[in-house]
Amino acid sequence: MSLFSFGKKKELKKEPEKTVANSNEPEKMAEKSEQNQLMQKAGACVVTKSLLNGNSKLKWLFRENNSIGTGWVAFGDTDKQEYIDKAENLSVVDFNTLANIEPTVRNVFYMPYGTDLEFCSDDSGKYFVDTKTGEEIRQAVKHPIQIAFEKNLNFLNKENYDLDFFEGLFNRSDKIQTFTVGMADFPTGSVVLADPLVYLGNKKYQTVLNRHIPKGSYKVELSICYSKIVGIRVAAARIKINDELAVRYELAMPKGYSIENFNEKGVFSFFGVDSGLACFTDESLADEFSEFVNDWHIKNPNKEIYNDYFMQLFKESYEKNPSLQRKSGDFLIWSLPKSSNKIIMFTSGMGDGIYSAYWGFDKDGNISTLTVPFMNPGFF
Repeated sequence: MSLFSFGKKKELKKEPEKTVANSNEPEKMAEKSEQNQLMQKAGACVVTKSLLNGNSKLKWLFRENNSIGTGWVAFGDTDKQEYIDKAENLSVVDFNTLANIEPTVRNVFYMPYGTDLEFCSDDSGKYFVDTKTGEEIRQAVKHPIQIAFEKNLNFLNKENYDLDFFEGLFNRSDKIQTFTVGMADFPTGSVVLADPLVYLGNKKYQTVLNRHIPKGSYKVELSICYSKIVGIRVAAARIKINDELAVRYELAMPKGYSIENFNEKGVFSFFGVDSGLACFTDESLADEFSEFVNDWHIKNPNKEIYNDYFMQLFKESYEKNPSLQRKSGDFLIWSLPKSSNKIIMFTSGMGDGIYSAYWGFDKDGNISTLTVPFMNPGFF
């Protein structure tokens, strides 16, 4: 259904948002000014005045990219073509006003542009029918972020993925940019995965991997995702062990286990994030980091190490690279005060959760990368 007409497009002069209280319509409309806040700050929509007056009941609801607030447009069951053809019979109001007229509209609020719905009310209840597919919509449609988050959650931590997925994470596109944060140090080559602010240095909860890498310093690269749904996010992180292309990947298992132990009871092939941050570092540096944190707390009683120490450093990182991260900062290269060895921290995609790492092997069977995917960019 086209904007404001059954099959015909009609221009509507965009006006400041009106409420029923300041409308020039009869007293019947003014009585509706005291509304329940069913949806706060939802944005504007277009409704016919017959709906506002109570002279008609909701019948048609569709959404177009019409530059008027949410894009939602509502017609009543008595509205004829000649009625809706007149701009003076249409009002721009807050979506909450429409929700007060018919609360069921909240169920479809997050449906996309192009949605065309018929409102139905019968013995089975109130619901919408998609006029394009015939589907009945009786439950609340989830926010696009929630849908993407749930799809991503089900996608992560599998035993393996196609080679194209890993390559796509770091292939530059309109949505993806690869950024080298800096060099991270691995004095022993024993790799640890952990949330640096919660689990790093904790022997029970940090994840020490089953394979070693050669001692040395390695580039840490981030896959920066520019999403229309969730904004800038770190989609993945990886260590570049050598410059060879990875031709196969294998789930990185914890120390003492191999891929054959995947999914066995008590074997956890992932690491936990509870502060929204992750890192991979050397096992010896994890111990040194734990000592630093303990000493810092002794010297700074009643203070919190992120708010009172790391937060400012992340903000400074943002100021150096504002186009690659959110204002609070999404990555940090940090030197341990005692040894000056470097640890690189980064945000974990959509935040807290459990994440797995994958070894990449080159054509000669040598480890070339270690990758941690946080997001499938295709979902966002």
